Amino acid sequence: MKKIRASLGALILLFLPVKSSGQHGNGSTSMQDRFIGAWRLAWLEEPDADGKIHKADCTGLLVYTRDGYMSVQVMYRNPPSENKAAPVQYAQGGYEASFGRYEINDSQTFTFHVEGALVRTLIGKDLKRAYEVSGDQLIVRSPDPNEHWRVAWQHY
Repeated sequence: MKKIRASLGALILLFLPVKSSGQHGNGSTSMQDRFIGAWRLAWLEEPDADGKIHKADCTGLLVYTRDGYMSVQVMYRNPPSENKAAPVQYAQGGYEASFGRYEINDSQTFTFHVEGALVRTLIGKDLKRAYEVSGDQLIVRSPDPNEHWRVAWQHY
């Protein structure tokens, strides 16, 4: 039985899609491998009603899977008033939740293909995101010059 499970596990690994072309010939880890796993929200910066950037009082969880899926949840402890001027609304009632496929485009961006979201207008959208890896943190922001948020995720 152990042999069957081991063989099945090896077979499954052979067919997992790899979304990143960042695999290096020298055996170093691909960029996708650095994304894989669970991340806790370290901090989230966003503009307030006056346009000043501040750290939001929130908590969250981000998960990337090896087969190219991601899921994100953010809960504001004290939900901010709805900002109708924002170009895209990601949260509703102080909560953000979405999931879907992702692909790493290059060493600076990835695209999140939203398959499901609390804010239903996001479903079906392709959200391009800029990122940088700093130690065990993944810092993500929108490349859209009209969006002024930035979030850091700490790898568990």
